[in-house]
Amino acid sequence: MKKKVLSILVKNSAGVLSRVSGLFSRRGYNITSLSVGETENPEYSRMIVVVYGDDRILEQIEKQLYKLIEVESVTELLPDYSVCRELMLVTVSVTPEKRQDIISIASIFRANIVDVKPESMMIELTGDQTKIEAFLNLMEDHGIIEISRTGLTGLKRG
Repeated sequence: MKKKVLSILVKNSAGVLSRVSGLFSRRGYNITSLSVGETENPEYSRMIVVVYGDDRILEQIEKQLYKLIEVESVTELLPDYSVCRELMLVTVSVTPEKRQDIISIASIFRANIVDVKPESMMIELTGDQTKIEAFLNLMEDHGIIEISRTGLTGLKRG
């Protein structure tokens, strides 16, 4: 199975997210990440969709997307020719003895500590998925209380 990151430019209209995501679910394709936001032109939104499948399935997905009236363009964000990032908030359990360790790890990953409580810290991290996964692996030993991730977003370079 191959991963594909699609940037889909759609008309900003009611129900467009439902129609696009419905296209995937009706055909049994799983969306592993989805982020949507308005573009520089308020008439359009950009959807970043991450899907896995074989070449035939991935080609079929693109063809089906173009059949939707609201879809203006579909672009594959290739790793060497695009910048993709994800935002994560994670609340970690802390003890007074481990607080400095967590602060040091956050600093190494260029993460921001956005909330501090006596027994926990909330950390904000932006980066590619491998950076986020590496950070989470280190935080598991400290006790992850809660995670919220935005899903992948990105643009083509140049």
